[in-house]
Amino acid sequence: MAQTWSPIFSVIFILFFVATYFSSAQIPIGGARRPMIFPLYLASPKSSLHRQTIEGSYWRRHLKSDLHHLPNARMRLFDDLLSNGYYTTRLYIGTPPQEFALIVDTGSTVTYVPCSDCEHCGKHQDPRFQPDESSTYHPVKCNMDCNCDNDGVNCVYERRYAELSSSSGVLGEDIISFGNESELVPQRAVFGCENSETGDIYSQRADGIMGLGRGQLSIVDQLIDKNVINDSFSLCYGGMHVGGGAMVLGAIPPPPEMVFSHSDPYRSPYYNIELKEIHVAGEPLKLSPRTFDAKHGTVLDSGTTYAYLPEEAFVAFRDAIIKKSDLKQIHGPDPNYNDVCFSGAGRDVSQLSKKFPEVEMVFSNGQKLSLTPENYLFRHTKVHGAYCLGVFQNGDSTTLLGGIIVRNTLVTYDRENDKIGFLKTNCSELWKTLHIPGAPAPEAFIPTPKSVPAPAPVVSDDNNTAAGMPPTVAPSGSPQKVLPGEPQVGLITFDISFSVNYSNMKPNFTELAEFIAHELEINASQVQFLNFFPKGNRSIIRWAIFPADSATYMSNSTAMNIISQLREHHVHLPERFGSYELAEWKVKPQIKRTWWEQHFWAVVVGIVIALILGLSTLGIWFVWKRIQNAPKTYRPIGARVPEQELQQLSLVSNSEA
Repeated sequence: MAQTWSPIFSVIFILFFVATYFSSAQIPIGGARRPMIFPLYLASPKSSLHRQTIEGSYWRRHLKSDLHHLPNARMRLFDDLLSNGYYTTRLYIGTPPQEFALIVDTGSTVTYVPCSDCEHCGKHQDPRFQPDESSTYHPVKCNMDCNCDNDGVNCVYERRYAELSSSSGVLGEDIISFGNESELVPQRAVFGCENSETGDIYSQRADGIMGLGRGQLSIVDQLIDKNVINDSFSLCYGGMHVGGGAMVLGAIPPPPEMVFSHSDPYRSPYYNIELKEIHVAGEPLKLSPRTFDAKHGTVLDSGTTYAYLPEEAFVAFRDAIIKKSDLKQIHGPDPNYNDVCFSGAGRDVSQLSKKFPEVEMVFSNGQKLSLTPENYLFRHTKVHGAYCLGVFQNGDSTTLLGGIIVRNTLVTYDRENDKIGFLKTNCSELWKTLHIPGAPAPEAFIPTPKSVPAPAPVVSDDNNTAAGMPPTVAPSGSPQKVLPGEPQVGLITFDISFSVNYSNMKPNFTELAEFIAHELEINASQVQFLNFFPKGNRSIIRWAIFPADSATYMSNSTAMNIISQLREHHVHLPERFGSYELAEWKVKPQIKRTWWEQHFWAVVVGIVIALILGLSTLGIWFVWKRIQNAPKTYRPIGARVPEQELQQLSLVSNSEA
């Protein structure tokens, strides 16, 4: 009997050991037990588990892959790199869809949003996800491929970041929609439903993260595993002061001018490039050939704002920029940081190349990516026409390239061919650049504050009104070119709620109007104070923005850009004005006036001038007539006059007597 049960107990013990090992291992599908910390603390680049995951995905996808066309998910990007520190896109989860503004992050492998029962979540842009209101939501039940909650019921995840922020929660599965500009129909996908946030994740305005990194929980990997998109995606960030941009999940035809760098998927779970040299004004920095290959190499991360170089490279780069620029150096906007800043460059971004040198990044294959000043500078927030270096020293030998490096640059993450492509372009006109058939055209509409984006047409028949706000250049004083049928805006009114009382605010209306105009880059005469009314402990001030003096209207895109900057807190006001928020806004179309209304004052002026000229002529004629009819007081020469009798000299006669 003992001999019979002995093999059975041995088998049970082995199975128990294997199950215990795999349930505690760091397997991506369940959210790693060992939290991801980025950018300074990466997982081991030679991790055998990572290599097995990559190899398995590689062969699985290449067996599926062929040359047939798969749809793309074309999505707009919003927000601004400097003002917000990130770019967001709109994602729709559930049935009916619930909208979320998510940071696009190539350094994260999980997509997560705040859950309705979150115990420690901040106040974000949109309402929290309501699982009970989605008929298609299902929690991911505990299994061998995930970390489980304390009750052993549901799968959980946890992510920690280098700036000491974190996100944790449960894993759920639901239908995810990509907006009505996407060819890709809604798909079921696994995402994180947060029940705790800390640090920047807690305080940020964006709702959560859209993970685009390598890993089975990544939204990209999930779509690829379903064979609904090709193994590629692209990001295109707007330029300085423009914001916005575009994102494509799936493959796009690479333009012939695009330059590529090899990206090694085995080195780390993050996207890396093979950077060899940096040239400033055509001169290479004097660095070791392995400077940019040390430790984790050169990592490209869309969720990081600036660029961080190893100490040796940073010092050489900083000194080269200072040497090639003859502008005056000034202190940075924050006294707590030793920023390298320059004054006197002017506000016109297109002219910065005359003040600052061109920078080139040279890849190991010899191809070069040219960087304009907007790719390594950011605006000084306190000095007009001043800029600061957006490249800093890293804490270790890793080279980390954030979003500033790729502003106005199309970046294609061609995962299938292990390379990353770069193309300098205007990201607000990306579809024209790529000549994509059926690409979305700018939508013409005048929204209201209640305009709510709807999901993809497959899920709902509503229009996606938010998609009508394309990333555009900042408004200028002159009217922009208006597309046929595009509404022409005649007036924008908006209420700003300030956390100060009226008595403190009253003397500063003019100054405040000038600050608003400066931040929106419009003429101060276009911003006018309309009204004030108190609301509790706050002050509501109503403003109006009119077209420039030389224009009778502003384009719809200009108006939407102004509203977007106000709504997304892109307008930075001095601290003495207190915190503010956009309470309400209205866009009024241009009023089509009749001929008489358009020329009323011209007619009035003409009549007045005619009256003045008529009265002047009449007055002159009347004076002349009076002169003609006046009696003559002179006699002609030689005219006969009546003789007068001389008076008697009575005085003489009396004296003689």
